[in-house]
Amino acid sequence: MPDHGIVVVGASAGGVEALADLAASLPDDLQAAVFVVLHLPATGTSALPEILRRRGPLPAAHVKDGEPIRPGNIYVAPPDHHVLLRTGQVHLSRGPRENGHRPAIDPLFRSAAREYADRVIGVVLSGALDDGTAGLLAIKSRGGMAVVQDPADALYPGMPGNALEHVQADHVVAAASVGKLLARLTTDLAETRPAPVPADMRAEVEMEGFSLEAVENEHPGKPSGFSCPDCNGVLWQIRDGGLERYRCRVGHAWSPESLLIQQSEALEAALWVALRSLEERAALSRRLAEPARRRGHSITATRFEEQAAEAQQAARLVRDLLLARENFATARPLAGDRPGSAGLPSTEASGG
Repeated sequence: MPDHGIVVVGASAGGVEALADLAASLPDDLQAAVFVVLHLPATGTSALPEILRRRGPLPAAHVKDGEPIRPGNIYVAPPDHHVLLRTGQVHLSRGPRENGHRPAIDPLFRSAAREYADRVIGVVLSGALDDGTAGLLAIKSRGGMAVVQDPADALYPGMPGNALEHVQADHVVAAASVGKLLARLTTDLAETRPAPVPADMRAEVEMEGFSLEAVENEHPGKPSGFSCPDCNGVLWQIRDGGLERYRCRVGHAWSPESLLIQQSEALEAALWVALRSLEERAALSRRLAEPARRRGHSITATRFEEQAAEAQQAARLVRDLLLARENFATARPLAGDRPGSAGLPSTEASGG
């Protein structure tokens, strides 16, 4: 175990502002290494290290694979890579997405819990959905501490609210107060003898690191009857206390809310494909009816015209469904925390 603390921080929509406030409140002699995941689109760029350097006294940079862990530094997840902790080192992984994200919050939290047990402090900041909750549960199960941004202080209270619903938080504070709290908590850390790493936690961390060992081990959970939106494989249901989540054989992981949103997006994509197919069928049937009627094949022409009318009617029904979904989404967005959401700088787009 290190002689310093390990702080892992997760944020999504509204997270740039919360992370900047946190960085500004950190002391320059913090006895902990700080790891930050902010949801980013895979093809985006991130100016977050520069933002955190400007706002606070600690150096901040994107993680480099295999670099040593040093206290008093902020390590930021780069786009399209999970950040995983190993003893004394930090690693990057392009393993399976979690809740549709890479980087994702839970893999960082889970790997920190596995490696550093009661030396870990997990922090969940602003975000719309429920990312970070499973990881925070893992940290608590290994004797670490949970810090959650006060939902009333968060631009998007969904993530802090979900964390508080499922995890017994040690501290609930405003983002601008987190730094001073961490300074005190890392000074007071007292190492104990943690319980052995649960087999399921070990297996999930191996999956997130894209390790071949994960393929050889028994899959955590039990088959759910649902399929993975990313690969169409069977999802296993995993229960952490009162929290239910899902993971497929190759490692894609989903919370129920994220799974529902992804299924909704897949349904919309299927409806657009159906609309295109129906309109093409109607157009082709009309095209075939014209020459048939010119040649005096009235029965054949009538059959083609009936097929065109049926396809056009079905297309109208699909259009109505798509319009209804659009109106519902406008009134009550399902995924207001997806890449490109309002309220985020262009370089730091979040997702759930």
